[in-house]
Amino acid sequence: MIYQNVSSAVFLSRPNRFIAHTLLGNEEIICHVKNTGRCKELLIPGAVVYVQHMDSALRKTQYDLIAVRKGMRLINMDSQVPNRVFFEHLQSERYIDGITLIKPEAKFGSSRFDFYVEAGERKIFIEVKGVTLEGDGVALFPDAPTLRGVRHLNELMQCVAAGYEAHVVFVVQVSDVRYFTPNDATHAAFGEALRNAAVAGVRIAALDCIVEPDKLEIGGAIQIKL
Repeated sequence: MIYQNVSSAVFLSRPNRFIAHTLLGNEEIICHVKNTGRCKELLIPGAVVYVQHMDSALRKTQYDLIAVRKGMRLINMDSQVPNRVFFEHLQSERYIDGITLIKPEAKFGSSRFDFYVEAGERKIFIEVKGVTLEGDGVALFPDAPTLRGVRHLNELMQCVAAGYEAHVVFVVQVSDVRYFTPNDATHAAFGEALRNAAVAGVRIAALDCIVEPDKLEIGGAIQIKL
């Protein structure tokens, strides 16, 4: 995933979850924040951020805020990009080999998952979750309670019961993390559902990313601690 027209700026404030004020050179600009999560540990006044210029008369803002520096780490904040980079990863066959079909936004019963994949006799539903919360080299999900996330895990267990493979893939939008773990302190029910899903046969993967101001791609698998 390559971003065009990316510049470095300084974060000033976030008056609501959709908008950030930043300083680009000597000009204060308003950016669309491509992540509706809280991100309070990331968007701190004075933090270095990266913004993408989007030249469109149809937009209310001309910039998107896509990444932020947290100490020595660069974290991609774009909540729309994990599916895109994981799709590229699927196409490379580094995650699953012998793929004959990739279908985004695939339905199962009343559910809809990010991907349905066929590889030989394997029929696989995959749900992707982007991870931006990191502390002391540990990646955590979620950063806020997510009833939708719990529902997805329960639905993946139904896929397994129906004879399909089911995967939940955590795309960690930062590099060099030590391991991934559910954020029980924020949403214990999600952690419990994730552990139940593992017992039920749902395959759990966590993949870190190579992050640059204008680029994001899947790096490799990282350890999971449930």
